Amino acid sequence: MNRTIRVLIVDDSPSMRRLVAHALRTDSSIVIVGEAGDVPSARQAIKDLSPDVVTLDVEMPGMNGLDFLEKIMRLRPMPVVMVSTLTSRGAEATIRALELGAVDCVAKPSTDDPNSLDCLPRKVRCAAASSVRSAMSAHPPKAVERVHYVPSDDIVAIGGSTGGVEAALAVLSAFPANGPATLLTLHLPAPFTGSFVGRLGSLCRMRVEQAADGAPIEPGCIYVAPGTVAHLEVAGGSRPRCRLVQGPAINGHRPSVDALFGSIARVRGPRAVGAILTGMGRDGAQGLLAMRQAGAQTFGQDEASCVVFGMPRAANEVGAVGELVPLSRMADRLLTAASAVTAGAQT
Repeated sequence: MNRTIRVLIVDDSPSMRRLVAHALRTDSSIVIVGEAGDVPSARQAIKDLSPDVVTLDVEMPGMNGLDFLEKIMRLRPMPVVMVSTLTSRGAEATIRALELGAVDCVAKPSTDDPNSLDCLPRKVRCAAASSVRSAMSAHPPKAVERVHYVPSDDIVAIGGSTGGVEAALAVLSAFPANGPATLLTLHLPAPFTGSFVGRLGSLCRMRVEQAADGAPIEPGCIYVAPGTVAHLEVAGGSRPRCRLVQGPAINGHRPSVDALFGSIARVRGPRAVGAILTGMGRDGAQGLLAMRQAGAQTFGQDEASCVVFGMPRAANEVGAVGELVPLSRMADRLLTAASAVTAGAQT
């Protein structure tokens, strides 16, 4: 029997609360225990109702959603799914919310995407199963100093989903300016990818770009898969470049982590390093296995530091993970694995 998930809806718009409630009621395992139209009411409802999950509007009157989220995550951490407008301001606030510890996000319906809330029940179920902790990226870690990274032509590939924004920011903000060429695929809705690229760029020493088809893959740069639009793959052998593939979803996702990892296994073989971060589902497991079988070093985020251990667990179960690593040590291990010293020792 499915566990009942108790949800509190927080949004200042009565019509939006109705739309969110309608979307959630399509799942019989979800029960709406309350609604709130402002922060004081939401605060009291959380105390009185103890919901399993809160859906929270990014922009609220009085205290905004971000300020409220920060207080929640500091005083009473719980699973929160952000509901955001598609404006530039809304997208930037959503990325900041994910950085502060929100589990996931959905876009409010628009003329371009009137069915954007269809995925909300799945995201709420995932949030209810997550391991939530106070935000760890509000003050990003300093660049790793104890690893003597020697530049090489190795490519680092990273994939993640639920909780992946926070995890990716923690890892990549610790890479040095001359770090290895890095490709990143997250299950992030398209409207929020640009804001994520901007936020990542503001925290990283490396250059950060949204991947473009045919772009050369160079050291010192991080390439982020465009959300929803296409799969990010690697092509070109000795002169690698980004390839965007407008194919069907893989494992229910576009972009897919399996698509990225699988292409690197085919094109780069042992001249690559792979890491799978927190996330729900199995996307990335088979691709990471292909990378390991091709001679690449592979890592998975350990259960204790994951918001959701699903993706690393699935990869570990099929033998794709060479080493499970706490998030706090992931940058160290990736830089060491990609270093020319390590590469030279293997050849």
